[in-house]
Amino acid sequence: MTNANGRGRLIYGCMGLGGPWDGTSYGAAEIDQAAAVIDAAQGIGIGLFDHADIYRNGKSEAVFGEVLARSQGLREKITLQTKCGIRLGERGLQTHYDLSREAILERVNESLKRLQTDYVDVLLLHRPDPLMDPREVADAVGQLMAEGKVRQLGVSNMSAAQIAFLQDALEAPIVANQLEMSLLRSDWLEGTVLVNHPADAGYSFPHGTLEYCMSKGVELQAYGSLAQGRYTGARSGDLSPAESATATMLEDLAGVHGTTPESVLLAWLMKHPARISPVVGTTNPARISACADAAAVAGKMTRAQWYGLWTTARGSNLP
Repeated sequence: MTNANGRGRLIYGCMGLGGPWDGTSYGAAEIDQAAAVIDAAQGIGIGLFDHADIYRNGKSEAVFGEVLARSQGLREKITLQTKCGIRLGERGLQTHYDLSREAILERVNESLKRLQTDYVDVLLLHRPDPLMDPREVADAVGQLMAEGKVRQLGVSNMSAAQIAFLQDALEAPIVANQLEMSLLRSDWLEGTVLVNHPADAGYSFPHGTLEYCMSKGVELQAYGSLAQGRYTGARSGDLSPAESATATMLEDLAGVHGTTPESVLLAWLMKHPARISPVVGTTNPARISACADAAAVAGKMTRAQWYGLWTTARGSNLP
């Protein structure tokens, strides 16, 4: 399977850029932060930068666009991905979803304006919209691709059945599915081993989604891959016993492999045969740099180490 980003398997998630989520504007400090983050990400070989139209109410895209505008040649060196489909604070609703033809066209054009670019390499449909007509999506995506504004299409938070239903109406292949996947949030993995087991009812991840994506060449992108720092020191005061034990094991394995706990944590995801692409969302350049060895560690991690991390994080043995 070829990853949608065509570059390294790590992805940088830009949700943390742009300042607060409120209506305040961004300034030089937020733009400088974005520039520092982009430099750090490129420094460890990250080429794909992941956005969404709603991140920081558009400010994440806007500050990124300011960096692109002042950095000659940068756009050609990176891959840009953004999402549409979630509407926040509109029409008297806190949140609703809209994958209508008009909404897709409107939101992509707005994203391009904020990013100060003529195209995005990948457009993801952010969440399933129960009112979605796949023919409308196909029409909008077809127009955007014909205009050169979108080069590839993906989805986020969708099951195998939802992807297959949508793909039937599309000419372009769906190349990626972005899901929450980590050692902390391992529903995606639990469901594969708890088939025909009573505990399976406690996990909502739809059966067959990993297998479908693997068989169809759909890249699996994992957001939340660093588990919000719970295992790697960013949040150390309120850990459960299982989380504390996992943090210790990551430290120990980092010593074994001569690297950082962050690289081991991401390597655990990347060792899975689905060739998962972790999305790194920290805005701390040092923590970004700490992820540099993830792919190399994934190649060296043993089966016993992989299962040891999983069973320690889940707090119980496998059935």
